[in-house]
Amino acid sequence: MERNAGGARARMPAPGARPRRLWPFLGPAFVASVAYMDPGNFATNIQAGAQFGYLLLWVVVGSNLMAMLMQALSAKLGIATGFNLPEVCRQRLPRPVVWGLWVVSELVAMATDLAEFLGAALGFYLLFGIPLFPAALVTGVVTLWILALERYGYRPVEAVITGFVGVIAACYVVELALEPPDWGAVVTHAVVPRFAGTESVLLASGILGATVMPHAVLLHSALTQRRIVPRTAAEARLIFRYEVVDVVLAMGIAGLVNGAMLVMAASTFYLRGLVHVAGIEEAHRTLAPLLGELSSAVFALSLVASGLSSSTVGTMAGQVIMQGYIHRRIPIWVRRLVTMAPALVVIALDLDPTRTLVLSQVVLSFGLPFVLVPLVVYTSRRDVMGGLVNRPATVVAATVVAGLVVALNLFLLWRLLAGG
Repeated sequence: MERNAGGARARMPAPGARPRRLWPFLGPAFVASVAYMDPGNFATNIQAGAQFGYLLLWVVVGSNLMAMLMQALSAKLGIATGFNLPEVCRQRLPRPVVWGLWVVSELVAMATDLAEFLGAALGFYLLFGIPLFPAALVTGVVTLWILALERYGYRPVEAVITGFVGVIAACYVVELALEPPDWGAVVTHAVVPRFAGTESVLLASGILGATVMPHAVLLHSALTQRRIVPRTAAEARLIFRYEVVDVVLAMGIAGLVNGAMLVMAASTFYLRGLVHVAGIEEAHRTLAPLLGELSSAVFALSLVASGLSSSTVGTMAGQVIMQGYIHRRIPIWVRRLVTMAPALVVIALDLDPTRTLVLSQVVLSFGLPFVLVPLVVYTSRRDVMGGLVNRPATVVAATVVAGLVVALNLFLLWRLLAGG
């Protein structure tokens, strides 16, 4: 990290053309944004679009705005303190609490990585017809290769991840071109909140409840903590302003992709009366007869890009969690092999991948309060943040968003455990 931080400072441009000044700051949010385009989002957005058309598009928009706020706070914590969120917790909380946070965060990271790894394997299966188990091994090899790029600094990894984001976005541009939506209805439902019965409320809660990914919040603070070290309070504020631009750009793309998933399902399935399309495999099978083989191939390609990139980011987050909370580190390939194991077991036992994705969200929901509450608390403390402490309006907004997201996740957790 020190080598990377020094390299970033050496490349920090003097005041000049704004694009050149912004360039060194772009990247961290694009890495974190991958978590908002992971395979779990595919299933949720497809179900929402197929069942209710464009109705819940405003929920995707609102969710994305919440995600922007939380990722910006995480980036700000790293800039202001020089430490990531797990490290700040380790420094300021009793040891038993820190160890508890570590255990919960590890479970969240493993559950998230399980979903992402399964998604990539499923994408290879749908795209190339590779059986799931060999597809999972291919996924492991590719993600290890991407992670190995870290030895050359943060830029190569960021470039690969950003490339995957571009592939996902391009795929949905193609999907929308193959089946153009009703753009008037899209704009209306993006800004007008509406529901259509209890089921739509529950599905909206699912979209909102999963809006903030715990591991992405933890990782973002690590990506900015020593990237460019501010020498003065004024420089810290400048760096943060540029990082906000990074967040808006990256999370804006993630929001557009999620919206495109829902719009594609609405214009392709809902308008044809195929309201029961919910699973990823079912959506892939249904696209080809409706829009041609290209549409199903593009869909599978986007799933591969999503799974590979989000699985890589999940492993990176796992390293931050262990190193931050308990000051321990294991080789990245060991962590990759360990996190591969649950997915390989699921595939070997021939369990339903989509059902496994849903169950992994239960663990993720359970861990969310243990990330958001410390984030909001510490970024609101002047003794931690100095001049970058949250303003009163930010404190109120962050508290409301964190409370809403946590409440929705706990509600969904209760529904799932109760069999609802």
